[in-house]
Amino acid sequence: MKSLFLIRHAKSSWDSPQQNDFDRPLNARGIKDAPVMAKKLFDRNVQIDAFISSPAVRAKQTCEFFVEAFDKSKADIQLLSQLYLPEPSVFEETISSLPDSLDAVAIFSHNNGITEFANQLSSAKIDNMPTCCIFAVKIETDSWSKFAKAKKNFWFVDYPKLIG
Repeated sequence: MKSLFLIRHAKSSWDSPQQNDFDRPLNARGIKDAPVMAKKLFDRNVQIDAFISSPAVRAKQTCEFFVEAFDKSKADIQLLSQLYLPEPSVFEETISSLPDSLDAVAIFSHNNGITEFANQLSSAKIDNMPTCCIFAVKIETDSWSKFAKAKKNFWFVDYPKLIG
């Protein structure tokens, strides 16, 4: 059994309209929400073996809060350029190439692709993954290479507005 946590980056800043999208940082709300959601995930007593993120500033910053909550090193974050504004198929390709030694993986990315991919995984549907949303599934497989055909079971969804 494998576990997958899809996490949309926390709320980002639009203070500088001329700023390149890739370089947009988290805003004050994102900086507040990310550690709260990271702690909520940690408090579920889940194990995460790998933290994989889009290299965009807002996604990487969000991932760093989760890494800190799990008492891991920021050096452990794997940045994959293909996770920046990806099509849903990119997630499947990325996941299918993961080493089988990893049992639980957190992937930090962006809409619309992350919501579209989450909706392909199980019968549980979400209209739009809000910022800093965690969508978790359990995968009935012992190998990530079998991900595409493996049965996926919705586990939970959580996001900041659920906690107020």
